[in-house]
Amino acid sequence: MADADPKFPGFSRDTIDDAIVNPEVVADEGEIHALYAQLRAEDPVHWTAPQGFRPFWSVTRHADITTVSKANDRFVNRLRTYLTPIEAEQQIKSMTGDTHLFRTLVDLDDPEHRELRRLTHDWFLPPNLRQLEAKIAEIAKDHVDRMAAMGGACDFVNEVALWYPLRVIMHLLGVPPEDEPRMLRMTQEIFGAGDPDVVARSQHLNKMPIGTEQQVDLLALAQEFFAYFGAITADRRANPRDDLSTVIANGLIDGQPIGELQAMSYYVIVATAGHDTTSSTASGGLLQLIRDPGELAKLKADMSLLPSAVEEMIRWVTPVKHFMRTATEDCELGGKPIKAGDGLALFYWSGNRDEGVFEDPFAFRVDRKPNPHIAFGHGVHLCLGLHLARMEIRALFAELLPRLESIELAGEPKNSRANFVSGLKTLPVRYRMR
Repeated sequence: MADADPKFPGFSRDTIDDAIVNPEVVADEGEIHALYAQLRAEDPVHWTAPQGFRPFWSVTRHADITTVSKANDRFVNRLRTYLTPIEAEQQIKSMTGDTHLFRTLVDLDDPEHRELRRLTHDWFLPPNLRQLEAKIAEIAKDHVDRMAAMGGACDFVNEVALWYPLRVIMHLLGVPPEDEPRMLRMTQEIFGAGDPDVVARSQHLNKMPIGTEQQVDLLALAQEFFAYFGAITADRRANPRDDLSTVIANGLIDGQPIGELQAMSYYVIVATAGHDTTSSTASGGLLQLIRDPGELAKLKADMSLLPSAVEEMIRWVTPVKHFMRTATEDCELGGKPIKAGDGLALFYWSGNRDEGVFEDPFAFRVDRKPNPHIAFGHGVHLCLGLHLARMEIRALFAELLPRLESIELAGEPKNSRANFVSGLKTLPVRYRMR
């Protein structure tokens, strides 16, 4: 075995490839950031061949990630979007005939991506979102009120942060509040299909012996999504409303009604990405404020810093840990020869700790400026909901912080076990509120 780097003991050339895709490593922030730092310093475009995965290039520097993200003609999404074990890829292909369970916006390239994105583009622009600002503030207040009524202790993730953005996105879609627990479960299962707690909960609900499977039944999950949103599509075509579901259900592509898979995939990306990433950022942001009371005091004393604090929360958490691209032609990146057909994993969390871009990148600063983080991506796949996400996080902390007299950890926070979209799954806190 090769010698470990003295700065980062525990990682060697023989172990780093397996570690970078391991959900257990990704859940350990100290371990994963040591790994990323070693790659940025030694081999920022690193040929990676982990056991059980198709090989790929690990892209860990901010500049290289940005270069690939902007060159959407030379690096495409449709062939491989996420780091998925070969066995899981084969399982999905046997179920769907495709390597993807759904074909959402992030799984597509232009022109199909452009035409589908155009359907809802205006919904997510600031002028339209400003009309929703009062409603979002109301939803934020409801959830902070709920926190205040809990007697000074709660699990912020499971009792506040998961439900708040879910209520916002379900309001946009026109989904009734009584369906939110079901939507929360489906969202957690699609992003945490291998997390032991998510798997156990799924098996319990489906009356299966706990521990019989290592991941959620993806086929059953896909069928549930299709059944639920299929009913919504039928309803909105018969009874249009002023909601996002109506826009999707009645969308036209080249003058033709949107296809069933296109519509279902659209609902899935809005419902899941619009919820899970925001809840992870809010939870992770609060955890850092607790861990650094000086930054919390600075923000509470000057709430005009809230916009920059939100950007720092997004950089710090980076809930989407990676996306994949596939090269369409031979080229060079970071001095490495990339061949047509090679996969590239863009590790955004690493790019957002790049020492060459961010001053003191491992410090959480509510007044950090500039903050050119890449948590929302770049190029044509820049996150569709970035303005909504910022508005939601600002509204929550604008309501919470002025009412918060004190807050501390009441137990050990835990991260979800996932290498694609991940964040805190528990955050026990004690607090006093006005």
